[in-house]
This record gives sequence, structure tokens and C-alpha cells, in this order.
Amino acid sequence: MENTVVTQQVKKKKTRHFEDFRKHKTYYFMLIPMVVYFILFCYLPMPGLYFAFVDFDYIKLLRSPFVGFRNFHFLFQGGMDSVIWKLTKNTILYNLAFIGLGNLCQISVAVILKEIKRKYFVKVTQTMMLMPFFVSMVIVGVIVYNVFNYKYGIVNNLLTTVGLPKYDFYQNPGAWPIIIVLINIWKGLGYGTIIYMAAILGIDESIYEAAYIDGASNWKRIWHITLPLLKPTAIMLVLLALGGILKGQFDLFYQIIGNNGMLLNATDIIDTYVYRSLAVDFNMGRGSAAGLYQSLFGFILILSVNKIVNKSFKNVRL
Repeated sequence: MENTVVTQQVKKKKTRHFEDFRKHKTYYFMLIPMVVYFILFCYLPMPGLYFAFVDFDYIKLLRSPFVGFRNFHFLFQGGMDSVIWKLTKNTILYNLAFIGLGNLCQISVAVILKEIKRKYFVKVTQTMMLMPFFVSMVIVGVIVYNVFNYKYGIVNNLLTTVGLPKYDFYQNPGAWPIIIVLINIWKGLGYGTIIYMAAILGIDESIYEAAYIDGASNWKRIWHITLPLLKPTAIMLVLLALGGILKGQFDLFYQIIGNNGMLLNATDIIDTYVYRSLAVDFNMGRGSAAGLYQSLFGFILILSVNKIVNKSFKNVRL
């Protein structure tokens, strides 16, 4: 009897799945490129994790000598002064700055644009802010170099014009965390603002009208209506971003900093270290070990963030 019930339940599930596929087959076919992408670039390369445990030899390839955790020992030796600690610290701190300051700027600009009544000005401003999002990081790197170059950079030309000495940005790492964060905010401001603008435009206008009739000023309407109703969107975007906090933006750091050893202490992240290990130092073992560490740490973060998201949105009405 129990087997019959289980069989019937399985048949019902299969029928429901088939009906769902037939009803939404267009959406399922649209998923094919994504599935192919993950198979080619995420699952097929997974056997390469084996190289994290060998002293890779480009001649012997798969016959490279097995060394166990020696590559990991190199990354973790030294405790707080270890290579992996510096890389993890830089990656996390940069991403926290990107997420926190980025979302703060995007929310602020979206609220300001909402309060501007000239629609033509708002549209032009949105378009201009969105343009950097589509600019290649290669071009951004060239622009940054021409701005901060010691000999003929714009900043140093301005300093000499006002009688101040030149500052060699590419020999002093202190200024680059600020520069990198500002560039990231500038590049993503338009895209993030559009998301928050869409959320603001979805707020019922009658709420603002009621507050206006009650004598609420623009600031009070923003503080007591707009920002509280933006909270679910902001929480969702921040939590989703936290899932990838250990994955740095390789193109941003590499195109701006490159392989400048003078700046690596303040700007080196896991992604750039993996690239440098493979393409510059030709040490596939250490690069694979760092990549495996990043993947495992990121996997744990994603699971943790998923639990936080589920708990956070139990009592939040989207």
C-alpha cells in the first residue's frame, strides 16, 4: 500500500514538472545558454583542482609530483603575516567598501533624482551616469594612468601649477585604496541608481500626497517614506553582494595597477595573485591552491548569506 502511494506521488510530481515545462517552455529554453556557460567554465575545469596538490611541471603535466598540502603551507605560513591573510584582508576590505559606499551613493543619487521635477534633466543625467558602466576597464586604466602619471599626469600638472611638488602615485601605495574605491563607485553608480530609481517609482504616490497634505517637508518625506520603503531592496542587494565578497574585480585591479610591485601590498587581491602565479611566475600549484581556497571560502559565505537572506526576509514585505 505504501509503495503504491509513493509511486502515485512520484507520478504526480513528474506530471506537474511536465506540465510546468510545457507551460513555460520558452523560459526553460532561455536557460540553455546559462547552463552551457556553467558546464563549460565552472564544471569542466573542476578536475584542475588536482594541480593545487602537485608541484606542477609543464613538461610532465599530469605526471607532476604529488606534494600534498605544500602549496597551501606556503600560502598560510606566517600567520597574520602570511600571503593568504594579506590577500583575504585586501579582498574583503575592498569589497566591503565597494558594497557599503557604492550602495550609499546609489541610494543618495536615486533619491535626489526623484526629487528633481525636470524630467528631461533627470533622463540626461541618468544616461550620462550609466555610460561609465559600459566603458571597458582597459580604457579606464589608460585614463587613470594619464591622470596620475608622475611626468605628465593631470594631477601633477595641477600641483606644479599651484607651486606644489609632484607626487609619485605609482611609487606610493597609500593613495590607491581611495582611488580604486572611487573608480568603482563612479563606474557602477549609474547602474545601481537605476535599480533604486525603479524601486522608488514603485512606491504609491498617494503616500507622498498624504504626507504633503499633513505638512511633511521634502526631507521628512524622504526620511519617513522613501528610505524605509527602499530598505528591502537595499538589504537584498547588499546580502546578494556579500555572497561574492571574496571574489575581487580582477579587471579593475589589473588594468589600473598591473604588476607594479610597489603597490601590491595595498592593492593585491586573490584574483590578481592567482593570475600572477599562473601567467608571470608560472607556478600553477600555488595559483590553483589560492583559487581553491577562494572557492571554498566563497562557498561557505554563499551558504551563510543564503541563511541570512531567508531569515531577514521572513518578516520583510517586498
